[in-house]
Amino acid sequence: MPLSPASLLNSSLQHPLPRLLHYSRRYRLAIGQATACSILNKLFDLAPPVLIGAAVDVVVQQQDSLIAGWGVRDPGAQLVLLSLLSALIWGLESLFEYGYDRLWRNLAQRMQHDLRLETYDHVQHLEMRFFEERSTGGLLAILNDDINQLERFLDIGANEILQVATTVIVVSGGFFLLAPEVAWLTMIPIPLIIGGSIAFQNRLAPRYAAVREKVSLLSMRLANNLSGIATIKSFATEADELDRLRQDSAAYGRSNRYAIALSAAFVPLIRVVIFGGFIATLLVGGREAIAGRLAVGTYSTLVFMTQRLLWPLTRLGQTLDQYQRAMASTQRVMNLLDTPIRIVSGGQALPQGQGAICEGAPIAFSQVQFSYQPGYPILRGLSLTIPAGHTIGIAGATGSGKSTLVKLLLRFYEIESGTITIDGLDLRDIQLPDLRRAIGLVSQDVFLFEGTVAENIAYGSPGASFEDICNAAKLAEAEDFIAQLPQGYETIVGERGQKLSGGQRQRLAIARAILKNPPILILDEATSAVDNETEAAISRALAHITEHRTTIAIAHRLSTIRHADRIYVMDQGQIAEAGDHETLIAQGGIYANLWRVQTGE
Repeated sequence: MPLSPASLLNSSLQHPLPRLLHYSRRYRLAIGQATACSILNKLFDLAPPVLIGAAVDVVVQQQDSLIAGWGVRDPGAQLVLLSLLSALIWGLESLFEYGYDRLWRNLAQRMQHDLRLETYDHVQHLEMRFFEERSTGGLLAILNDDINQLERFLDIGANEILQVATTVIVVSGGFFLLAPEVAWLTMIPIPLIIGGSIAFQNRLAPRYAAVREKVSLLSMRLANNLSGIATIKSFATEADELDRLRQDSAAYGRSNRYAIALSAAFVPLIRVVIFGGFIATLLVGGREAIAGRLAVGTYSTLVFMTQRLLWPLTRLGQTLDQYQRAMASTQRVMNLLDTPIRIVSGGQALPQGQGAICEGAPIAFSQVQFSYQPGYPILRGLSLTIPAGHTIGIAGATGSGKSTLVKLLLRFYEIESGTITIDGLDLRDIQLPDLRRAIGLVSQDVFLFEGTVAENIAYGSPGASFEDICNAAKLAEAEDFIAQLPQGYETIVGERGQKLSGGQRQRLAIARAILKNPPILILDEATSAVDNETEAAISRALAHITEHRTTIAIAHRLSTIRHADRIYVMDQGQIAEAGDHETLIAQGGIYANLWRVQTGE
């Protein structure tokens, strides 16, 4: 079973490696298989120097060689036996190399796939406040580049660490077994190398953390500029934006150079230490062999094994570099997973097939208090009741809290005090999917996904037939313009629907709401960004879909709500006026003043 993101770990201050190990427990079988292949490959890779030493021993000692002790006295037969052993060892080494390469790379793919999906799923459940406080580019950098960085380390780095550890353990044991009087000379560099690696690791960690932050800023700049390319072009600020991008890219380059300056010094320093150990083995072991205290074959093995032991340690620099990049990225991914989900789904299902919910649901706001920032309340003890099946209009000046009602009704934010109920059920007790499926939203800022016209109309209604899609488009008065598109319903609308006009996008949003067929409909400035002719077409479409639904229409253009059953005027987070159009005009208050301004009276 997948681990819950919330259960991954509690503290964002915890080192990323234990957190990654905790997360990877579900892959322990695959990790065990890949680890076994890595270790076995290295064991067979270390065998050739032993075979070389044995061959030298056969040539020098002949019938007194080590192989002769196995019962094979003829030197020629001994060499044939060594050749067969070499073929077997090389074959097994190649087999296990294929195994570890495939297993580690597949494991990396699985982990990055699962981690990306779980992180994205977690992000989807965060409240809207989270997205307003963070950049899209920064989140993209974590979901894409940081997770890919972890994949790169698992592709190569994990195997490198295992093989170096296997080499140190096996070769060290062999040295002390074959020539304990020389082995300590070879072992001297190892503590120095390990100590140096730890010191470099501690110095590199903050540098690579800074690199990841610069990547995030660079991604944010690119995502922001590509989204706002029309504005950049209209103000002819291409050169300015290029300069800003140059500065961000240069900052990323500087942070990388700062990290590289340290990581690049690792291998040269380690090579000096390794050279000392190799020379010591060469000289002291050679003297022992000359004095007859060490067999020539054993000495040959020691020299070759010293190289096999020490030189691979130089790759620790590259592995360490990958490791630190991966840990910096892992920290960012895990911190994102640690972000608490504040909007928690209730357990009560909405009675979709029973009672008032079928003919629109009654909605009640009771003493609702809410603020986006502490100390700056947007709603101040607001109370409002909307009968089932009625259409109400919400008017008021900018900043009076109109759109906030929509966000709270959809539970994009949590209220600070008071209650909001639908059909008598507190929103906090209702299952979030049920709540949001019961509400259809048509807003001023229509978002269309990259895809066809038909796919965008059917978004949120995956089981809809093509006939249903066409009927929804017809009711939304979108059928005519769709027929004029190059491929009709199969026309690609472009990112965010950029190939369509504002009015066309709006009508597709209405068709999407019609197809969803929700008991509650919210129209948030649905006609504010279109011309009068398009507004008239949209208004006709809305007249169809508001029947038998509880409808909340928020508008700056009062002409779109003048026929509502009741109109509420908001001022400073409270209901200042209420009544139908004629009553509010007669009162001569806020609504009447807004009407006079808009009609030019």
